[in-house]
Amino acid sequence: MTNKITTILFDLDGTLIDTNELIITTYLHTLEKYYPSKYQREDVLPFLGPTLHEAFGSIDPDQVEEMILEYRTFNIANHDRLVKEFIGVTETIRTLKEKGYKLGVVTTKRHDVTIKGLRLMNLEPFFEVIVAYEHVSKTKPDPEPIFKALEQLDSSPEETMMVGDNYHDILAGKNAGTVTAGCAWSIKGREYIAKYEPDYILENMADLLTILGE
Repeated sequence: MTNKITTILFDLDGTLIDTNELIITTYLHTLEKYYPSKYQREDVLPFLGPTLHEAFGSIDPDQVEEMILEYRTFNIANHDRLVKEFIGVTETIRTLKEKGYKLGVVTTKRHDVTIKGLRLMNLEPFFEVIVAYEHVSKTKPDPEPIFKALEQLDSSPEETMMVGDNYHDILAGKNAGTVTAGCAWSIKGREYIAKYEPDYILENMADLLTILGE
C-alpha cells in the first residue's frame, strides 16, 4: 500500500454486524402486510443497502412513511433476537484500535438503532465517530457522510479506507477519494461486490490486518 492508512470507516449492516436476517425478515413482514403473498426472500435482497425511503419509495411513494413506521416497529422489537456476530470482526476492530487507527461508522441507518447494534456486539467503545442517516442531507453513495466523518476525525481521504459490503459503500469511498475494501461475506455474494472494483476484497475482517501490514 502506497499511502499510510490512519483512518478506517466501516459500514454497519452486513459489514460489522450480521443484520441480514433481521433486515430480510423485517422487509418481508412489512411487505406482507401491504402486499400479501407478493414478495419473496429474493425480492427484498436489492433493498439491503439503500435507505428505507429509497426502498419503500420504489414500491409505493404514497405509503413510504407508513411502511417505514411498520418496518421500524418490527425491526426494533426483533433486533436483539435476530442480529448475529460476524466471525473475526470484534478481534480485528480491537486490534486496529490498539494499534492507534482512527475508527468510524458510516451508515444509512438511524443513529439510535446503530448504537443498539454496536452495543449488542460490544463494539461501541472502539468507534470515535458515527455518521448515521439523520446526520447528513445526502446518504451514500454520495461522499457527504464520509467527508463528515473525516472532518470529525481530522483525517484526509488519502489516509482513509472505507469498508463495506454494498455498492453504495464502495462508490461513496471512490467518490470521496478513499481507498475501498469490499466484504466478500456480503449476502449478495463475492461476485456482486467485486463488480464495483474495490481496491481490496476481504474474505474475513482479519484480512484488514494483513493489508495494513499489521
